Amino acid sequence: MQRYTRRTFTSLMIASALALSGVSGTAHAEAQEVRISHGYGLLYLPLMVIRDQNLVEKHAKAMGLGEVKTKWVLLDGGNVINDAMLAGNLDIAGTGAPGFVTLWSKAHGIPRSEVVGLGALSTSPLWLNTNNPNVKSLKDFTPKDKIAIPGIKTSLSAVLLQMAAAKTFGIENYAKLDPLTVSLSHPEAMASLVSGKTEITAHFTSPPFSYQEAKAPGITRVLNSTDVLGHITIDVVFALKSFTDKNPKLTQAFMAAQEEANAYIAKNRKGAAEIFLRVSKLKLPQEEVEQMLADPGTEFTSTPVDIMQYVVFMSKAGTIKTKPAVWHEMFVPAFKERKGS
Repeated sequence: MQRYTRRTFTSLMIASALALSGVSGTAHAEAQEVRISHGYGLLYLPLMVIRDQNLVEKHAKAMGLGEVKTKWVLLDGGNVINDAMLAGNLDIAGTGAPGFVTLWSKAHGIPRSEVVGLGALSTSPLWLNTNNPNVKSLKDFTPKDKIAIPGIKTSLSAVLLQMAAAKTFGIENYAKLDPLTVSLSHPEAMASLVSGKTEITAHFTSPPFSYQEAKAPGITRVLNSTDVLGHITIDVVFALKSFTDKNPKLTQAFMAAQEEANAYIAKNRKGAAEIFLRVSKLKLPQEEVEQMLADPGTEFTSTPVDIMQYVVFMSKAGTIKTKPAVWHEMFVPAFKERKGS
C-alpha cells in the first residue's frame, strides 16, 4: 500500500482516480454519474455493500433516472476527503464525523462549498494500541512516542484523541498529544506498529485493524474510545449541498441504497463479511470479520447518535467557528423528523 504524504501528490492521486461527473444536455436533468469514496475499515461497510451490490444504480433506475453509473475511490483521512470534496472531485463521501463537522462549519453559508450530511454511517469503538510496555494511559506518552493516525488534526482518530486528551488533561490541553501524531493509513500504521521496527509506538484505529493489532505479541490497549465518549456516531456520509440541490432524486437513490445496505448487514452477517473482504481486499479469516460484526458496540444506522458531542468539543477548543443550533441543521431536511442527537 503506497503512502501519500504530500498535498500535491494526493491531488494527483485523486485526479487520476476520479473522472468528472457526467451531466446530460437537458437543463433540469440529473447527473448520470456519481463519484463516491470510502475508507479502508469495517466502519465503511455500508458503502462497500452499496458498491458490491450496485445499489445506487438499482434505486436510481427505480426512480426513473435511467442507467446511472458510479465511480468509487478509496480515500482516508478527513483532510484528504475534504480537499477532494472542495476541489469538486467527489459527489458523496464517507468520512469521520469530526472531519464532516469541520468542513460543515468552514463552508457554511458559502454556496459553492457548502456541504450537507446524508446520514450517519457507523458506530464502533476505536482502540489506541501501543507496542511500548511503559505506556498504560495517555499520561505515559513521552516525546519519544509516535502515534499513527490517518490524518493530522482533522481525521476521526485525531479529533477523538484530542477529545480524550481534553478529558485527561483539561480542555485547555486538548492538543497536548498532537505533536506526537504521524499521518499514516491504517494498513501502513498497523504494519509499522506490529513490526516494532519503526518510530511508530501507538496507533489509534478502528476495526478490523484494532482487532488484528490486539492479537499481535507485545501489543496492549491504552484506550477504548467508547469508554471515554460513549456510544457515539463515528462516521457519516455527506455531499456538497449544490450536488443534492441539483440531483434530488439521485440523492434519494443513494440514501435508499444505504438503508438497504444497513438492513442487509443486520440480517446477513456472513454475507456482509464476505463483501467486506471482497471489496477491501484485506486478508482476514471470514469468521473473524463476522465476530467483529457481532460486537454490540458496532452498529450501522443512518440516524446520528450524539454527534453534537463533537460540535460542543470543537467549539470549546476553537477548532470550529460556526456551529449548528441543533444536530439536524447539518443534514438534509428529511432528518428533521428523525430522533437523532
